[in-house]
Amino acid sequence: MTYAVLGVSGHTGKVVAETLLEQGKRVRAVVRDASKAAALKAKGAEVAIADLGDASALSKALSGVEGAYVLIPPSFAPGFRDYQNRTTDALVSAAKQAQPPQLVLLSSIAAHQPAGTGPIAGIHYTEQQLRTLTKTHSTFLRAAYFMENLGSSLGMLNDGVLPSFFPADFEFEMVATHDVGIAAAKLLVEGTSKTRVVDVKGPRGSFAKAAQVLSELTAKPIRVAEAPMDAAVPTLTSFGFPTDLAELYRDMMAGMLSGLIRFEPGHEQIIGKTPLKQVLAELLAQNAKVR
Repeated sequence: MTYAVLGVSGHTGKVVAETLLEQGKRVRAVVRDASKAAALKAKGAEVAIADLGDASALSKALSGVEGAYVLIPPSFAPGFRDYQNRTTDALVSAAKQAQPPQLVLLSSIAAHQPAGTGPIAGIHYTEQQLRTLTKTHSTFLRAAYFMENLGSSLGMLNDGVLPSFFPADFEFEMVATHDVGIAAAKLLVEGTSKTRVVDVKGPRGSFAKAAQVLSELTAKPIRVAEAPMDAAVPTLTSFGFPTDLAELYRDMMAGMLSGLIRFEPGHEQIIGKTPLKQVLAELLAQNAKVR
């Protein structure tokens, strides 16, 4: 049995591919640039070249597999929602042609909501379109907020500051990307005969908890500096985000604060084991290497 894996140069896809290879499964790493899968090829993976917006190439990459891990990768070009929809349409078209028995989609908490969730609403569209497939069954792996996203807030640690658009004590669902990848590999091997939703989450966290852990790891006091939500768009655009994407991120954060972004009840859950301290330690180590 061969499993196709998209996004192997990212956090979750790499873990999915490596986990399957460690289990003795055959893996087809789907990439735009073969060099991005060189390490996996050295471990025995097959490499398929396909742009995720090219339905024809993607269909070939998905042909003859037992299942595939799929996702809509991030993009920092203007027109993010259009990009999400185009990529979804190419994926659905490819799946109709290739007819893999199953797909595991990297989805998101609150993907059941059609609007008001920023970029998550684009994943709602992806789920709805995959539901139209008749020869392929999908598992929607709805993940909590990635702990690794905190990495973008670590730039002011030398000043003892962890900036946040959330109140310091505001708690929200979190999960390590490693746990998401492990869960996806497990679901692929298990297979499914129907479309289903599985939630994956870890311990709830907050910026206050992150600051406490960072204080321990750096041996210096770190405090949360709260910024108003109105500052989100100008701050993100100053970092190079297109305006439309910055506005989507603001809407997502507002949805988290309002409680709109939450897990839909009644679904199977997978609980990740990776603690926030481990992820933050890894992020600090990566930052040290960059310097």
